[in-house]
Amino acid sequence: MAVLAVLLKARFGDVTGLDKFLVHGGYNQMDITAKVIRRSFWAAVIGLLAIQVIPYGHNHTNPPTVKEPAWDSPATRALVKRACFNCHSNETEWPWYSRIAPASWLVYHDVIKGRSLVNFSDWQGGTGAEFQRVITAGYMPPLQYRLAHPEARLTPAEKQQLIKGLTATAAAGR
Repeated sequence: MAVLAVLLKARFGDVTGLDKFLVHGGYNQMDITAKVIRRSFWAAVIGLLAIQVIPYGHNHTNPPTVKEPAWDSPATRALVKRACFNCHSNETEWPWYSRIAPASWLVYHDVIKGRSLVNFSDWQGGTGAEFQRVITAGYMPPLQYRLAHPEARLTPAEKQQLIKGLTATAAAGR
């Protein structure tokens, strides 16, 4: 390679980029890595800014309460409010990150889906067996919700109390 570089220099003069490439076996890997990191960073920033204009996830409404269940006790309602109401009622407290995509998409989807399955503000009834199944299996409250909302992390005793209370509430509402 060095011989080729000398011959090219003699024929064409100082070819800095080609000389550097031929003599040193390529460009400095650190320069290339830094350039890729910089470009990737700016592409991510531009991408995050661009997705903010997508309208999905911005409709943060809380319709009025139509009909709540006849709770078996105030303790059951308090547990449900603490662990379930943000997605399963019309009393959603929309956190700051629910206004920033892509988190807004996830939060909005979870609330819309949650309200469509069970809505404690528009009570249509439910079965104690279904409540027991999803709570015992750990599906409800979901992991991503428990991570962002520590108050929704229920102890095993609270889970049993919630299951018992929801079962009694569902049975009374039939």
